Amino acid sequence: MAISRRKFLGSLGATIGATTTGALTKAYGATNKHFKGYPEGFGVLHDTTKCIGCRKCEQACNEVNKLDKPERPFDDLKVMDQKRRTGEATYTVVNKFKGSLDVFVKKQCNHCQEPACASACFVKALKKDETGAVVYDESLCVGCRYCMVACPFNIPAYTYNDPLTPKVTKCTMCLPRIKEGKLPGCVEICPREALIFGKRKDLVKLAWKKINKNPDHYIEHVYGEYEMGGTSWLYLSGIPFEQIDMREDLGVTPAPQFTSGALGTVPIIVGLWPVLLTGVYAISKRKEKIASQELEQAVKSNQALAENEMNDQLSKLKDKMTKEKETAIQNEVKKALQEAAKKAEEDAKAAQEADDDIEAVEDTNAVDGTNAADDAVKEEE
Repeated sequence: MAISRRKFLGSLGATIGATTTGALTKAYGATNKHFKGYPEGFGVLHDTTKCIGCRKCEQACNEVNKLDKPERPFDDLKVMDQKRRTGEATYTVVNKFKGSLDVFVKKQCNHCQEPACASACFVKALKKDETGAVVYDESLCVGCRYCMVACPFNIPAYTYNDPLTPKVTKCTMCLPRIKEGKLPGCVEICPREALIFGKRKDLVKLAWKKINKNPDHYIEHVYGEYEMGGTSWLYLSGIPFEQIDMREDLGVTPAPQFTSGALGTVPIIVGLWPVLLTGVYAISKRKEKIASQELEQAVKSNQALAENEMNDQLSKLKDKMTKEKETAIQNEVKKALQEAAKKAEEDAKAAQEADDDIEAVEDTNAVDGTNAADDAVKEEE
């Protein structure tokens, strides 16, 4: 049933009144409390100097998460000729950066220690799990997409093409597999050990051990150790990180310290959210109904036009086939008459030749008879 404008505004006013009396469901906003992550949380160390750009991690991610298959197969390495980003059906991508030697870098959600996306989410649809993964609960999500704006790495995507159950999508760090004691799909399939899974604190130590052991091979920095308060995905590189499209302007301040003030008014706003959504939903449904009726009418009209055009084409085709059939019959009759006339002419010619032969024989016999008679007369004499 469509909701009237008056009822919608009335409901909105009622909700505003409820807001002033404190009759609101609890909403969440960011605070300036510094949270350093879970000490036993897991992470992944990506050594970009070992990555060969085989895209097997992309394939494993696609299969583990049961995502739609891409238009171009995973063994098509030409897709890396252009920069790519994660999307609603692509939780991770490998990009190629040209230099003296090509450098390949895998990108996905970095699972921040203090996630900007979670700090911006006022309904707690996104939160940091004790495993180290930043998890998403689509049953709580209201579709505001603040997380997409907040993420400094431009990772979360939204399923705009799914009108019934839209949701935010991103790498999950294969949390179900971790809980089963398995490795993330991308880590398990990597043929060069460019991806190493373990406890984050151990990975930080391992990264610095690699740097200290081969100082000429690596940049002296572990990306993700402190950026934006730290991330669960850590990176090593042989060239400056800005050359592999990794931001170096983020600083070390965690995201919640930036968002706490801006989200202080969220508890007031969130009370209005259900009514706003109800109104928007009702208006959208009304538009959808009108659009559906118009579409149905357009389909019927197009169908009628198509049927008329098809009937017209069938009629023309029938007339054409009838004419072609008549022409074919006339040609066959003409051909048969010509052949009959030719045969009659040949028969007449043959008969004439036979008559001529008979006459020739008769003339010969007559001459022979005359000669014989003359001979007989001479003998009698």
